[in-house]
Amino acid sequence: MSAAPYAGIGLALLATTAYNVGLIQEKRALGRMPALDVRRVPRLVASLLADPAWLAGFALMLVGLACQTIVLTFEPVSVVQPILSSGVALVLVLSRLVLRERLGAVESWCVAAMAVSVVLLAASAGGPGTGAGHHADPAWLAAVAIPTAVLGLVVAASPLRRRSAGRPVDRRAAAAGVCFGIGTGLLYGVAALAIKGMSGILTGHHGAASIVAGVAASPYLYVFGGCSAAAMLLYQVGLQSCRASILVPISTVTGSVYFLIAGTWLFHEHLPTSPVKLTLRLAAIAVAGLVLITLSRQAPDPAADGAAEQAGPSPAPVPGYLGRQ
Repeated sequence: MSAAPYAGIGLALLATTAYNVGLIQEKRALGRMPALDVRRVPRLVASLLADPAWLAGFALMLVGLACQTIVLTFEPVSVVQPILSSGVALVLVLSRLVLRERLGAVESWCVAAMAVSVVLLAASAGGPGTGAGHHADPAWLAAVAIPTAVLGLVVAASPLRRRSAGRPVDRRAAAAGVCFGIGTGLLYGVAALAIKGMSGILTGHHGAASIVAGVAASPYLYVFGGCSAAAMLLYQVGLQSCRASILVPISTVTGSVYFLIAGTWLFHEHLPTSPVKLTLRLAAIAVAGLVLITLSRQAPDPAADGAAEQAGPSPAPVPGYLGRQ
């Protein structure tokens, strides 16, 4: 693992905490905004940037992304990504405490299981041959990332066809939620690969000026910016009209699994060679994956939606959109 034992796990926990607390803050701010319409991107962006509460949440998410970039310089994807995924448990808790969304029995067990996953990861840390990879073959990276980004855009945009068909909006339509979740999850997964690529620049350059020049000259910054911007706009529209406790896991499971598999392979990282540590690492990944799959399959609860609406202002339905990640 790293020279400072478990420093990477602590930094990854900080990254996912900042990111998901920011997400909940954005959700609160979106509930007070007029309905967002992705057809009018400049107006949508202006509405977001003019809201101090949304900007506060966005700033926290940027802090989380910065911590994620740093931790990926010295920890492998198979350690970092499950910890980042554990932030879903925090989203569930904050959805209950802050957004007044009901936390069911299944979701409560998932919170406990995510804590177990983090403990297992900590126990699996260390050992030879388990360091972070820093470089990927550009051709292979492009061959994986470009089709994934295109597929993500197509899938995430598919619910928008309801508008052209003139059909009414159903905020609880599960099919649209799955499409938004899978699509944005793939886009965020490609963005995560770009973050991993940028983390390699931090190890190969010395000094702030050299690092900035290296990042600006690499394609990773622009891949990250493009995929993140597209995913964020689609995500904000869905986040405004859907339960965070359902919406977030649908997207997270897609992005997490994609980044874990593609990132480990592309950056030539290895699992622990010790049988005990390997078992603990695989068990942690399996627990995190099962939790995310379980949460992504939870159906929206009308009673919980009603409770959330009584606790605060209800966001207006999004014209031409279904609830979505």
